[in-house]
Amino acid sequence: MIERWNRDQVLALAPDASSQKAAQGVSAPGKWSGTGVTDDALWGECKGSGSKPYRACVDLSEPAYRCTCPSRKFPCKHALGLLLLWSAGGVPEAGEPADWVGEWLDGRRDRAAKAVTRAPKGEAGPADARRAAQREQRVTAGLADLERWLGDQIRQGIAGSRRHDQWDDLAKRLIDAQAPGVAGAVSRLGSALDGDDWPGRLLSEYSLLYLLCVAHRTLPERASEAEAAAGAGAAAGAVAGGGGAPAGLLERVRDRIGFSVTKEEVLAGQTVRDLWDVLGRRDETHDRLIARRVWLRGRSSGRAALVLSFAPTGQALDASLVTGTTVDADLAFYPGSTPLRAVVAARHDAVPAGPPPGVSVDRALEEVAGALAGDPWLDSWPVVLEGVVPAGGDLRLLAGASGALPFHPSVQTSWRLVATSGGHPLTVAAEWTPRGLRPLTTWDEEGRVIIL
Repeated sequence: MIERWNRDQVLALAPDASSQKAAQGVSAPGKWSGTGVTDDALWGECKGSGSKPYRACVDLSEPAYRCTCPSRKFPCKHALGLLLLWSAGGVPEAGEPADWVGEWLDGRRDRAAKAVTRAPKGEAGPADARRAAQREQRVTAGLADLERWLGDQIRQGIAGSRRHDQWDDLAKRLIDAQAPGVAGAVSRLGSALDGDDWPGRLLSEYSLLYLLCVAHRTLPERASEAEAAAGAGAAAGAVAGGGGAPAGLLERVRDRIGFSVTKEEVLAGQTVRDLWDVLGRRDETHDRLIARRVWLRGRSSGRAALVLSFAPTGQALDASLVTGTTVDADLAFYPGSTPLRAVVAARHDAVPAGPPPGVSVDRALEEVAGALAGDPWLDSWPVVLEGVVPAGGDLRLLAGASGALPFHPSVQTSWRLVATSGGHPLTVAAEWTPRGLRPLTTWDEEGRVIIL
């Protein structure tokens, strides 16, 4: 039996605030009939404006949702209302799912089985190789242009850089050069101009772009030298002397530039099975596209993982990972020097959830430093801090015995965190960024999940 989620966890699945409000309006027991819950399914019929009630059901193992209402929101208010009713203990247990629920679950299993057996794509042909070579040339030329531009900025000084539109032409040239990752980084440079510390932040962004250009220009040659040294039996000496380029770092550089790796390629690689604590999630909007970042931490491996999903504004995002739950799953990681982004390759049986193991502030910083050593372009990392309390004059610090970390400037004082703590130490999951922490989740003294 799936461990029952609490109200916070259910409402966090809503696509927007209006859905949260509407779901609470249909969560009363009197609205529902024919409800039931099994180990992995929840269902019920909700009285609506039509002659027939809406049928809503949830596959709790993913989770996945289905409802006969016409809403385009996902999950809809009926699925959320049914989950709220279940979270309050208002749904009776059943031995078997209702017939219409069983048919939907069987269809999902059949589609999943077909996806696994689907034939892989064929190998790339000569035309693909030619296009790949042309793109390499364009990217090389585009990054050489960017490297010269950065050199000019430093020679001329950045005192006159407080125009938000000055990078538009450069970003367009990088799009033409088929380097979308770098173009995106350039188009976001305007965000570094906020605040009195903008010169230092802008120089930091310029430095990371320059480092990326140099890495793209030099790493392939170093990798070839390391490969040749390995062929001559001198690999150990080359690595010890720092003459070789780690393949993972080269992969990371290409990822930052915008060379994509398909999900199929990632799933074809090795996977890591663990009990993954879902620490929290955050949605970001960029150019009418919403990116959902879900952070996980493996209990046995201690590995951090980031599951990303994207959708146009107004469209449904992946809601299959519920904050505060623990999933027994195989994760496949994208290649890189500090593998972080992952996809869920397979799920296994349900497992009980609880507060994840945490570390002290100094241990968390050591972990972040190690991650940055492998990937200097890293801009966020999940940490689980143990024994910390809100501190500081405006309660915008998380303090423990070994130090304190500030909140990100955009984060308001979390009164839910302050109220949950009441001056007592807590375990807090947060997203580390160079400018401070974004708190995600905490757990009260009874182990209940509090989403921040």
